[in-house]
Amino acid sequence: MKTDNQTMDRAIPVSVQRKRRMVRYGKYAAIVAVVMGVAVWLGTLMMSSVDKKSLITSQVDRGIIDVSIIATGKVVPAFEEVIISPISAQILEVYAHSGDTVDVGTPLLRLDLQSAQADYSKALDEQEIRRQQMVQLTTNTETQLSDRRMQLEVEEMKIGQLEAQLRNEQYLDSLGSGTKDRVHQAEITLRTAQMQLKQLRQQYENEVRVRKADLRMKQLQDGIADKSLDETRRTLDGANIRSPRKATLTYISNEIGSIVGSGSKVAVVSDLTHFKVDCSIADTYSDRVMAGGRVLVKIGRERLFGTINTVTPLSQDGVITFTVLMDNPSHPKLRSGLKAEVFVITNIKEDVLRIRNGSYYTGAGDYTLYIYKDEHTLVPRTIHLGDCNYDYVEVISGLEEGDSVVVSDMQRYKGKEKIRVNE
Repeated sequence: MKTDNQTMDRAIPVSVQRKRRMVRYGKYAAIVAVVMGVAVWLGTLMMSSVDKKSLITSQVDRGIIDVSIIATGKVVPAFEEVIISPISAQILEVYAHSGDTVDVGTPLLRLDLQSAQADYSKALDEQEIRRQQMVQLTTNTETQLSDRRMQLEVEEMKIGQLEAQLRNEQYLDSLGSGTKDRVHQAEITLRTAQMQLKQLRQQYENEVRVRKADLRMKQLQDGIADKSLDETRRTLDGANIRSPRKATLTYISNEIGSIVGSGSKVAVVSDLTHFKVDCSIADTYSDRVMAGGRVLVKIGRERLFGTINTVTPLSQDGVITFTVLMDNPSHPKLRSGLKAEVFVITNIKEDVLRIRNGSYYTGAGDYTLYIYKDEHTLVPRTIHLGDCNYDYVEVISGLEEGDSVVVSDMQRYKGKEKIRVNE
């Protein structure tokens, strides 16, 4: 007879044991799956995220980069003339105001010229005195030289007589009627007269040279004085301040009664229909900024082209300056005083990898930018960038054609290994 213990000690079939293990393993797997799901869910919640709409991206492609360096610029009138006071004087009247459009010769202001005009009148009198002195000197010179010429003519006539006397004495001597002593005496008298004539001629030539030198010196002195007088007249004419051309009056000294010094700025007229750009750049680029170079000027979203006209040869505080003449100097976007980004084109590179330029780029070197790993994930990538222009930056290494790169500011995500992109 079998007992209950014998029934309980009977072996459990293998199939039952396998089934029980499968159930137990299934429970474990379910627990692991739940844990892993929770972990992934928590990881997703903890991953940094960014809205897709806030991102600016650039597709890596191949193309041309006209390499440029960046300078700063300011739009200024293409023509601007500073009018200075030629004398120190008081402002008596002002005829125009800043912002007025003026024509050539338009009176701008009047200075007190009473003292200057008195000096000019005195200078005119002195000029007349010099002219009379010149007439007197010329007359005296002609008179004295004429007297000298008369003396020479008299001496020449006297020598003619002495020569005739010598011939007579020689003839008488040949007939026996004269003496050797008388011939000898006639010869001595003639030679003496000839020497005196030679001396008079030399004196005359010397006096002619001296008189000419005196006249020339007097003429030079009078010429200097006349030039000074002409300058005084021009100064007086300039003291009647007028516009030198048709333009806009952008500055005028309008304090009636104030004293302006000689050489002081009293007005500025500008052509506000045509403009140029005054630029500055670090002197480290001085070898790449040359007259004749092409330039792109960006004013807001407007792109305008121009040519470098002049370059200041000396550096000041580490900066050199240059002027750009615009291809279209009357473009409606050009306004005096506007700030502009200036790109000096220095080279052209063809068939290079490139991405859009942006605030992230500060010069050739290594950068860490985020690229799309998949449609919803950004990962950081270290890339090496080269030259740039106003639109593109050259990619030397780290990216391939077709990669999508974030070029907007991602500084807040610095150090993140992954960023989720939300639609």
